[in-house]
Amino acid sequence: MANYAIGDLHGCYEELSNLLKIISYSPTRDKLWFTGDLINCGPESLKCLDFVYSNRDNCNVVLGNHDLHFLAVAEEIKLANKNDTLDALLTSKRKSQYVEWMTSLPLIHIETVKTNKGLMEFIMSHAGIPPHWNLEEAKKASNIIENSLNNKLTRKVFFNKMYGNHPTKYEDNISEIELLRLNTNYLTRMRICSSKYELNLSFKGSSNDCPKNFKPWFDYDLKILSKNRHLLFGHWSALGGETNKKNISALDAGCVWGNYLKAIRLEDGREFRSNAVN
Repeated sequence: MANYAIGDLHGCYEELSNLLKIISYSPTRDKLWFTGDLINCGPESLKCLDFVYSNRDNCNVVLGNHDLHFLAVAEEIKLANKNDTLDALLTSKRKSQYVEWMTSLPLIHIETVKTNKGLMEFIMSHAGIPPHWNLEEAKKASNIIENSLNNKLTRKVFFNKMYGNHPTKYEDNISEIELLRLNTNYLTRMRICSSKYELNLSFKGSSNDCPKNFKPWFDYDLKILSKNRHLLFGHWSALGGETNKKNISALDAGCVWGNYLKAIRLEDGREFRSNAVN
């Protein structure tokens, strides 16, 4: 058995199929980890979701910002954007089934894997873990969001208030719904932050082009890290799948933008690539 962590699919089903051939994936032997953003932007969101759902018993999946956006559109809280590629999903007979499944998914997955360096605790989220959170704080923030999604009534309130770039950091007078939005942004949209953990959500460039007083979240001393922990994240395609950190792996290599789909075998850290088809 092997564990393969795979970056953002964004509807790139052909590249996923090629990648699974490259790693000789076996559903009876292997486990797949997906960093979120299974859908949108690419051409075959429905096929990607069909595959992951049909293999859900041996897949670990966390929600990304595009997944949450689809759910808000499916629940008729938000209109689709002009560049969304969600039509096949939104008109699928399986839409309600997929909505119920996706709203049960976590924002953080934690699992210990036996590697060639011994037991390693892998922590996967879509955008990363903010520097000031320890493990318990990360789990608490994730659980509150997940509980909001699990209930049909509270998820509508959540989706209605989910969008927005503010607040950018924790403040003493922050409301409950503002804290929910902030923590959702930390887990699904974060790229850079300040030394006071303030988010800049408009920045999408490379790690070398950060605005003044901001740097990549993983360049700070992270409270959540320890010797036998490894962080997995996607979301930031401009990194090209690189962090230059031995215990923090970026999985989104920008396949949907013409680069490649990336997988890492957790047992030995070996990287696999499937080049973008178009």
